[in-house]
Amino acid sequence: MTRYQYERGPLERELRKLFGERQIGDAHCRLCIPAFDGFTEVHIFKTPHHPDFKLDWREEMVTAALATSAAPTFFSVYRNGERRFADGGVWANNPVMVALVDALSCHDLNRRQVQILSLGCGESEMLISDDQVRLGGLWHWKEVISSAMRLASQNALGQAGLLIGRDQLVRIDAPLMPDNPIELDDYYRAKQVLLPLAAPLASTFDEVVSQRFFAVPVDPYEAFHGSRAG
Repeated sequence: MTRYQYERGPLERELRKLFGERQIGDAHCRLCIPAFDGFTEVHIFKTPHHPDFKLDWREEMVTAALATSAAPTFFSVYRNGERRFADGGVWANNPVMVALVDALSCHDLNRRQVQILSLGCGESEMLISDDQVRLGGLWHWKEVISSAMRLASQNALGQAGLLIGRDQLVRIDAPLMPDNPIELDDYYRAKQVLLPLAAPLASTFDEVVSQRFFAVPVDPYEAFHGSRAG
């Protein structure tokens, strides 16, 4: 209750095996990775796919991964030099608008040219209880953070759909779980429950995803800074 649950070391070692010392600027696809700056500001790690994006390309991929995954209560705040980072899900649990705003601001696009594939991670049913209505109070609203994150996700999807057209947004998510939600760190139950839920979703969306998002290979983006800059 008074201390984070897990040490970061094992996660960092696995990330280091995967990414080594590669920098964000080495990525071949455009990236926008949300985090929460310890000075109470949002931060988005970005590849140098625009001339103005000069700050993050030198950062190691491991740094961005540890910053965006520093989920409060599970891990301590991630320290990178003098900076402190927490999980980007605190403010961008569904980053669909982060990506859309970046695309529209960095490129001369008509909104209807944009298509979005959004992947959810499942949700539990959210209902306001009688005690919350009658009594209020911190105890009865102790799960309000989860509710706020879910509502923020719904709002982001709604905004994106209004901007580009709902038919331009493909959202794939598991059915609502009415009770006993899977805890974020319950890997074993997630594997048992989510894999069977994924099979029918893959079958339902296979054709539309293949045709709209994976039919044509995409060339690496033009980098304006770093080792890949022309």
